[in-house]
Amino acid sequence: MTEHHKMIAGVDEAGRGPLVGSVVAAAVILEEGHGIIGLADSKKLTEKKREKLFDEIIQKSKSYAIAEATPKEIDILNILQASLLAMKRAVEQLKVQPDFVQVDGSRCPEWHYASEAIIKGDSKVQAISAASILAKVHRDRLMVELDKQFPQYQFAKHKGYPTKLHFELLEQHGVIDGYRKTFKPVAKLFV
Repeated sequence: MTEHHKMIAGVDEAGRGPLVGSVVAAAVILEEGHGIIGLADSKKLTEKKREKLFDEIIQKSKSYAIAEATPKEIDILNILQASLLAMKRAVEQLKVQPDFVQVDGSRCPEWHYASEAIIKGDSKVQAISAASILAKVHRDRLMVELDKQFPQYQFAKHKGYPTKLHFELLEQHGVIDGYRKTFKPVAKLFV
């Protein structure tokens, strides 16, 4: 399907499951023969390996972009639509526009690009793996920044995911701006 295309972008998102923060998407067009070793689904890599690959992907890609959909947008649209919006924003921000886009998952955003959705694409297509790493590292860094503002929530530790520790801290300290208010564990604290 991609053999007639020269500029193929891989797209993935990170942060659909957390209770707080933006959902982040990245789009990457890799150089042919890029030489980046170790590209894989970001969830299968250590944090240290992702950080190393993040810099290498940025240096060696033909073009890349990282975009977000905010917690407010997530609450208005729902997490799926917000993820698709972040993906669309990432592709539109590429300095080199693709002639084909490969998206991790089962659906593509509504856009004018020729594209295909690939289930488990982050472990099958190198450009999607690269996008998955950029999105995950960027989102983790956002959580580290939020942790500096609100250390009592320990965001750097759980990255906003619904862990036992996070639930305990949320119960103890309450909901701050940046939480996804339509997500059940957060919404029930407003009752």
